[in-house]
Amino acid sequence: MKKPQQLTMTVAALTAKPQEQHRNTGKRPGFVRGVFFLSPRFHSVFALGGNAPRANGKATIGSTEGEIDLADVKMTPLIHHPAYDADSVPDGHRFPMRKYSIVADRLTAAGRSFLKPDLASAATLSAVHAPGYVDAVLSQTLERKAARRIGFEITPAIARRSRAAVGGTGLAARIALNEGAAINLAGGSHHADGQGGAGFCVFNDVAVAAQGLLEAGLAHRIAVIDLDVHHGDGTARIFADESAVFTCSVHCEANWPRDKPPSDLDVGLERGAGDEAYLRSLEDALQEAFARAQPDIVFYNAGVDPHAEDRLGLLALSDAGLYKRDRRVAEVCRAAGTPICAVLGGGYSKDADAVARRHLLLVEAMDAVAT
Repeated sequence: MKKPQQLTMTVAALTAKPQEQHRNTGKRPGFVRGVFFLSPRFHSVFALGGNAPRANGKATIGSTEGEIDLADVKMTPLIHHPAYDADSVPDGHRFPMRKYSIVADRLTAAGRSFLKPDLASAATLSAVHAPGYVDAVLSQTLERKAARRIGFEITPAIARRSRAAVGGTGLAARIALNEGAAINLAGGSHHADGQGGAGFCVFNDVAVAAQGLLEAGLAHRIAVIDLDVHHGDGTARIFADESAVFTCSVHCEANWPRDKPPSDLDVGLERGAGDEAYLRSLEDALQEAFARAQPDIVFYNAGVDPHAEDRLGLLALSDAGLYKRDRRVAEVCRAAGTPICAVLGGGYSKDADAVARRHLLLVEAMDAVAT
């Protein structure tokens, strides 16, 4: 088995700007249709696209020590849907919607492919959200006041994107139970609660996926580790009376939302906290969360808005700090033998490319731990 550090050059390809964006060329990333139960060879067979360089007929990647046979590298399963990037949201919007296309483009350029989820049904969404709210979103009849609270005009593209993101987290969770880890390259809509959406969050994908696992008997104890810079208020409200789901939020205390309903474990950091203070608090939170929850699966919201340059963050993490954070969560899950389903969460900048680069640190970190 190759050493984790040999993956550095693999993900370096992800941070190189693509020659062309598929939004302009009409090209789409490569997809493998989503399934729940996969072969032991999943990572080497399905997680690679046709763009990987080959030597002697074998898929390989470059490294500091020469070529690595991709069969020796266990890559994290990735979930993506073209609808994640809702084209009704303009480039200048406060929410950098184009980041989802950029993430997919860079991963495709690095030789990765994706599992494509089905769109979540109204019945699936209504297991967590009020049926009237679900119907209003899907029919684009939501009242303007409710739409303003979300921050998006509820267009067909937004409705489709929201259904796709929920389907993606549900698929990633089931793959993680079988494979140990998976990433939905969207999701983390933690401000949506049972009655409606808020803060660019339409449907709470993690809550819907967690509820689905409980109802199917696929998990009996679930932990939500939410490291987005904003408090996971919607998730906390949804599971306030559900003892089977342990909610943990590590956030900037001075940041939005002002009303922060209690999670099972809340860690409110001071404005301006940097790498050292953040990672120290994270370590304590992870140890307490695992001791109390003893989860069958972890849902990990890996929002990159704690970054120092995030326009809505108020914390001061570096790229290296984000990577260490993501890797540490993955390491703790692996050490405990607990599957991890990761979602991208928030990240805000006028430069969608910069946000996408930060999100890709999650893929790098989880691949390194999986190897």
